[in-house]
Amino acid sequence: MNAQLSASATAARAHQEMFAYWASLRRGASLPSRVDLHPSGIKRMLPTVSLIDVRRGPDEAIDYRLRLAGTGLYSVYGREITGRTLEDVYNSAAVEYWRRELGKVVTERRPGVGVHSLAWKGSPHMSILWLRLPLASNGRDVDMILGYDAVVGAQAADQHSGIRAA
Repeated sequence: MNAQLSASATAARAHQEMFAYWASLRRGASLPSRVDLHPSGIKRMLPTVSLIDVRRGPDEAIDYRLRLAGTGLYSVYGREITGRTLEDVYNSAAVEYWRRELGKVVTERRPGVGVHSLAWKGSPHMSILWLRLPLASNGRDVDMILGYDAVVGAQAADQHSGIRAA
């Protein structure tokens, strides 16, 4: 239990660091854009960083595609998820969850944070502590989301920390 609390505290500090970095890129009320991001500013966190494209259809329906998924996410999902849509990665319940959460980030133009159990992939003892930050090429309309995940829970025998964040 102590290890789990320590892992959660470490994840919360990493989330604060990522949020502070994103907030430092804002220009007044304008959201930062993808071109404002510099990997050197978040180097320690890169293994579990993601970039999610926000794709609007002609009927205003929104779809999401993982433009980039850090190498640390491979072990979470058991495969490469870069270039995939939500439907390619998750089961229907998880797709619905992520559509709802990402939709809030897009419409409210504000960061989102939460916990998502990995029970959907057969790992009920693990959860993702996630942070999603809006990016906008024009400073207003969210067209990409910067993600950061910390995985908390029982890990493989060679990983005793209880957290998989860089």
